[in-house]
Amino acid sequence: METRTLYRPVGPKELQLLKDSGFRRWPPRLPEQPIFYPVTNEQYAIEIASRWNVKDDAVGYVTKFEVRRSFMDRYEIQTVGGSYHTEWWVPAEELEQLNDNIVGLIEVIGEYRKPI
Repeated sequence: METRTLYRPVGPKELQLLKDSGFRRWPPRLPEQPIFYPVTNEQYAIEIASRWNVKDDAVGYVTKFEVRRSFMDRYEIQTVGGSYHTEWWVPAEELEQLNDNIVGLIEVIGEYRKPI
């Protein structure tokens, strides 16, 4: 089975929800979050976690997970800034389908904190 590697920067609240799921599923989107947007590369995920999540929550995390390629191939990769600012836009109503196509566990691969 072929998979795609996805990355997602998260703050402490979303990380707790991941822990609650046993690192198996992403939590439902909030009403003001119509899109779940995992990113295509670790560099971009680190940038978001270390700049935006740290600014908002004093800590940010980078997660990594595998999804069946046959599922992810239905989504086009979107470029939203620089050449490596690439992500998939998964509609919130399709998040449970994405969760059903995760292979293995969602891993935390980085932690970034506000300097003291």
